Amino acid sequence: RQAAQGMVVIHIKKGDQSQFLFETTVAQPVDEFIAQAVQVYNGRLKIGRICDEISELEKHGLTLPPNMQGLTDEQVTELKLRDEWGEKCTPSGGFVESRDPIGRRNGRAPTENIVQVLSKTRKEARQMISKDLVAAGQAVNMASIQEALQILSGAMTIAYPMGLPPHEPIRMELQNEEDLSGTQASLEVIPPGDASAWFSGKEMQAGKLLSDYLGRNEKCKAIVKLAKRGQGPPAREPVVSEQEQKEMMAFYYRKQQEAKKLEESRDDSYMDSEWADSQQLRRAFHGLSDIKWGPK
Repeated sequence: RQAAQGMVVIHIKKGDQSQFLFETTVAQPVDEFIAQAVQVYNGRLKIGRICDEISELEKHGLTLPPNMQGLTDEQVTELKLRDEWGEKCTPSGGFVESRDPIGRRNGRAPTENIVQVLSKTRKEARQMISKDLVAAGQAVNMASIQEALQILSGAMTIAYPMGLPPHEPIRMELQNEEDLSGTQASLEVIPPGDASAWFSGKEMQAGKLLSDYLGRNEKCKAIVKLAKRGQGPPAREPVVSEQEQKEMMAFYYRKQQEAKKLEESRDDSYMDSEWADSQQLRRAFHGLSDIKWGPK
């Protein structure tokens, strides 16, 4: 949704990376603002993880039980293992055999009709929390996050009416039971109680109001950077924006090209000068330099 008039619009960043626009009021306490902003930030990460898992599910079906992942068929037979959940939780309309090369999923991919439903839904969910919304001036809040989660959950119910296995990451994410320990994704998440926010190179302190940092103008815009507590201040915003830098580079490039053409023009023009004529000296010796043709 378009950012509302008469509210503070805060551009949330992490490091140098733009994340989303957040609407609030200058009267909001800093600790409350940080808690809400981090909740939206982590919610966007969750939606991204779910969409990534659904993309893999579309290709290779449900996740195998942890004790079967990465094993060959011979090893599975030798150990007498069986994917009981995969047999119970079959996709609506049947499945297509599509072996997972890394052995993480059971190779029972949904049919094309179900894949289209899942693909369309995850793209819609991604768009609802996309970083592109910043340029469009659209804010993201927990209502946006919840709506995206609901449509993803609905699509999974359509695809798997019998439900998902308890070890399926998509189910665990939707039920807030995900275990990200030891994964790259865990490094991106900011624990709610371990978050800090920085404005203009200064850490925003709990117990204060946003107005203590942003002033009392409810129509202002500001950039605030989220970080994990103890990581130190994030890099300050450049004096010149990325767009302004591109425009400056383009301006200087045009000036360089104009100067180059002017220099080439000067280099060519000297050839028309009398002193540049290689035959001038010879004509002077023969007294031919001032001869003019035509009637007097």
